[in-house]
Amino acid sequence: MRDSLDSDSVSAALVTSGRPWRGIEFHPSLGSTNTRLRELLTARPPLGATAQAGAGAGTPGPGDGALWWVVATDHQTGGRGRLGRAWTVPDRASLAVSVAVPVADPAQAGWLPLLAGLALARAVGRVSTSAGREISPRLKWPNDVLVAEDGDRKLSGILCELVTVGSAPVVVVGTGVNVDQTRDELPVDTATSLALAGVQVRREELLVTYLDHLVAVLAEAGIARLPGLAGADPAAVRTAYRDRCSTIGMAVRVHLPTGDAAVGTAVGVDDDGALVVRTEGGTRTFAAGDVVHVRPAGDGLA
Repeated sequence: MRDSLDSDSVSAALVTSGRPWRGIEFHPSLGSTNTRLRELLTARPPLGATAQAGAGAGTPGPGDGALWWVVATDHQTGGRGRLGRAWTVPDRASLAVSVAVPVADPAQAGWLPLLAGLALARAVGRVSTSAGREISPRLKWPNDVLVAEDGDRKLSGILCELVTVGSAPVVVVGTGVNVDQTRDELPVDTATSLALAGVQVRREELLVTYLDHLVAVLAEAGIARLPGLAGADPAAVRTAYRDRCSTIGMAVRVHLPTGDAAVGTAVGVDDDGALVVRTEGGTRTFAAGDVVHVRPAGDGLA
């Protein structure tokens, strides 16, 4: 029997001195954590679903009162991936969470899905080591976390959405992680879960560890400035992402919204977070929002 997420213990771990998190709003079932958080940020009426805030956290206020809040659910029934793709999972088998991160410049938004992926990969490495079976996820540009230990299948997807609160840009970072699914519970053969990779972990531990790593990565990138964290070093964190990015060096086919495709070798990720591809016609760059799919030019799961 799968247990419900213990939002009280998550809140107690997150809402502490030195951490920016204000609290967690937990829903037993919810259409989309990103949608709920966008509603809070834009001060729309709340959803009809019953929510419970973590102990001592109060409830998120509208507008900038929702900054650094965490929205989570046991069962996301209407989750979305990039370009509106459906994201559905069994009840209590995954982590579905969204957070609201203020950014100084909208241009920083292009790096948010990449940085969130890096933070999640580090968190998975940490919790899997604690569980006795270390795995080291790789990153597929722009927003997928892959597990080599299960054939480079997809463990997680990340969806970032830019919202304007007043005049300030805010990025809603939505993260879905397959935790406990069996093979039969996954919709496609290219997906995996931590359980299928041989790792048994409590969702509460994974969530707190991920959010800790996310704050540290945002601080290193210069997006979050918080006491007690190391100073910004954007070049170093971009290098760390590139080192984990399995797309770089791969022969790829970049599918575009027009139906066309660019074929070449992915040679890097530039300082704006765009994929750089060397094609027969020259070097091209692709922003995440301008791409439908990036696939290996040959066979493969990634």
